[in-house]
Amino acid sequence: MAIIINIDVMLAKRKMSVTELSERVGITMANLSILKNGKAKAIRIATLEAICKALDCQPGDILEYKNDETNPN
Repeated sequence: MAIIINIDVMLAKRKMSVTELSERVGITMANLSILKNGKAKAIRIATLEAICKALDCQPGDILEYKNDETNPN
């Protein structure tokens, strides 16, 4: 199972920088980078809501599930 984070895609669509998103959401650049690069183990609903509000998008625009065929568990 793999959850893909598509923040980069939405940032490009909205012509917004990571710095601007960080400021609007109130999340550090380091934490945003961890999330953006798929290294995060969890995301708070409040953080996801703030990101969606800043990017004017739905959670499904940011989160994507891909079935990992190599790991049947």
